[in-house]
Amino acid sequence: MKATGIVRRIDDLGRVVIPKEIRRTMRIREGDPLEIYTDREGEVIFKKYSPIGELVDFSAQYAESLYKTCGIPVAVCDKDSVVAVAGVSKKELMDKKISSEMDAIIEKRALYTATVTGYRGAESKEQRVPLMDDDRLDVYVVCAQPILAEGDIIGCVAAVANDETFSSRIDKNTLETEAKLIRTAAAFLGRQLES
Repeated sequence: MKATGIVRRIDDLGRVVIPKEIRRTMRIREGDPLEIYTDREGEVIFKKYSPIGELVDFSAQYAESLYKTCGIPVAVCDKDSVVAVAGVSKKELMDKKISSEMDAIIEKRALYTATVTGYRGAESKEQRVPLMDDDRLDVYVVCAQPILAEGDIIGCVAAVANDETFSSRIDKNTLETEAKLIRTAAAFLGRQLES
């Protein structure tokens, strides 16, 4: 556990304010659920609650099925980090924080698909959204669909690619098929959380 040197008092209603710097660093937003733990040394620990954490094994199996049957590398994320992957290195991606661009995709609550920008006669440029902030990893989002359960954003299912395969994966026909599969996966995981 990391000491911050910040001290806060509990008010007469039992509330304590989590400092803005910590909320920003940990991506804690207004309305986010927090789990509260205690340990034997008398420590009180707040942890961001991830509803998709209840479906980690199921998400991993779904991602693995998509990869095995369709050859689509898949990452399932909660609102902060990668919780399940298939078709790419689990060791490099699991539990890593998602990029701010990926966070923006999730917050939009709509299907995202990678595109090629440019115009006739000019050099076209691929739009690449990194899955994580880690510059050492070249994993990009091909398409992504946020997971919604009872109107709340829970996470996201994303088809991903590396530098070598990204260009071939954003072909219109390929992308359309992958987008349908990713949307289906996100809808299915959302329904599992509702039941």
